[in-house]
Amino acid sequence: MTDKTTLDNFEEYNDPILYDKENNIYLEDIIFLEKWASRTEGLIIDLACGTGRATIPLAKKGYKLIGVDLHKGMLNEARKKTSNLNLQIDWITQDCSKLDLNVKSKLIYSVGNSFQHFLTNDAQDGLLMSVNRHLETKGIFIFGTRFPSAEELFQPSKEEYWKTYIDTETQNKVDVYTICSYDPLNQVQHNTTIRKFKNMHEEVINEVRTSISLRYVFPKEMERILTVHGFEIINVYADWNETPLTEDSYQMIYVCRKITR
Repeated sequence: MTDKTTLDNFEEYNDPILYDKENNIYLEDIIFLEKWASRTEGLIIDLACGTGRATIPLAKKGYKLIGVDLHKGMLNEARKKTSNLNLQIDWITQDCSKLDLNVKSKLIYSVGNSFQHFLTNDAQDGLLMSVNRHLETKGIFIFGTRFPSAEELFQPSKEEYWKTYIDTETQNKVDVYTICSYDPLNQVQHNTTIRKFKNMHEEVINEVRTSISLRYVFPKEMERILTVHGFEIINVYADWNETPLTEDSYQMIYVCRKITR
């Protein structure tokens, strides 16, 4: 099952340039992380770093980082983007649930809802054990995951419009649709994303479908597994702007401290 939680769940990331076009607009998590980085001495570890969306801005501020990801294409794009920047980043290809970096850090983070890629209890346990091993005692682990609201989980199983964005290269519209189905026994949502690329006349000229599966964790369940793995929860927020968590939230942002091995 481990391979299924990783290598078979990569379609959404097989085009790193498209990933950057769609995600580089997100800055709130980077601003939040920089606050914690400013209180931290030494090396910072970015887990499931992708193309370095959060890693690179922090390194530009003078911090030393390790960026870890299992997707070689995403890491190759990250290396390409930083090849001439003289930043203190080591890009490492590893499974985040089986980390072996031979270093310890006072700050580890994972953004982009990457926690949801660990689809099984074993995979989640592996991730949290890996984080614990690589954190100094009283070190901080920060991560986000989507809130398992009824609206989030029980989305239509038919094609539904999600959003439109402008392709920064072509300046043409891309309409995005989704198809979702939720498996309540495994707490996994299976998603198909459909991107319809348009020309200047707004005619669809290409359609690309990708699939991804995401695990959802409920707040009390998260509290238990973090405690079991030696963490105390300092704060849980509804977003990276530190909004208090409510039953109507869309995200859960966890700030945890390692208290035991």
